[in-house]
Amino acid sequence: MPPTPVLVTRPAPDAQHWVQQLQARGIAASALPLIEIAGLHAGQLAQVQRDCATPGRYRAVMFVSGNAVQYFFASGARLAPGTRAWSPGPGTVRALQAAGVPAAQIDSPPADAAQFDSEALWPVVRAQLQPGDRVLIVRGSQGDSAGAAAIAGQGREWLGEQVRQAGAALDFVAVYQRRAPRLSAPAQALAQAAAHDGTLWLFSSSEAISNLQRALPGTDWRQARALVTHPRIAAAAQQAGFGHIQECRPSLSDVAASIESAHEH
Repeated sequence: MPPTPVLVTRPAPDAQHWVQQLQARGIAASALPLIEIAGLHAGQLAQVQRDCATPGRYRAVMFVSGNAVQYFFASGARLAPGTRAWSPGPGTVRALQAAGVPAAQIDSPPADAAQFDSEALWPVVRAQLQPGDRVLIVRGSQGDSAGAAAIAGQGREWLGEQVRQAGAALDFVAVYQRRAPRLSAPAQALAQAAAHDGTLWLFSSSEAISNLQRALPGTDWRQARALVTHPRIAAAAQQAGFGHIQECRPSLSDVAASIESAHEH
């Protein structure tokens, strides 16, 4: 039996990294990025970066993704030694370390957490906050991905509410833009075929599902198979009409095991 084709829908080049990791395990993965990332020329960023380098200005800076890390530190920014760097998962931790943030300064959910998200991060960091502290969330803007902002932002909005309830003030800065890519004709043909040919769609964002629906309006997804890495993404896939939805933890090993299990069945 030939291996099950897998489409990785993460933004490039993150999608290509995942494709390489999955192919190394013998999985027939290919990339179909459904989110495009672009930097923002935010006039306020320079001041925010200076604040983050100032001791005592922020108790913590939460980076929502590796992209947030990349674009925040691209111009040589740094964090004050006493400022904690909050990360929702291992990918963002790796990006922070690559940017020069010491491992001892980073807080993240444990490696065996059921999910890597804001809800899993909060129990790790909540004892750090005192009334009067300030927390900065570094994130992306949603660009032209209509309807995706509410879905994609649920976790960080929840985290923001917890921070406020702890008596801390909350600031936000957007350092990149997330938008729907324009799919080429070959990419559209690949996606249309994958709606019914047994291909396994790997979704790590509800936004990717929204962008796919916009790119291929009217497509019947009842025969399509989705592997998703969060309950919110599973709900989005169900709403889109995917007929077969499987959920797993977002780690590479769990994703690979789920793909292999799907192939066996």
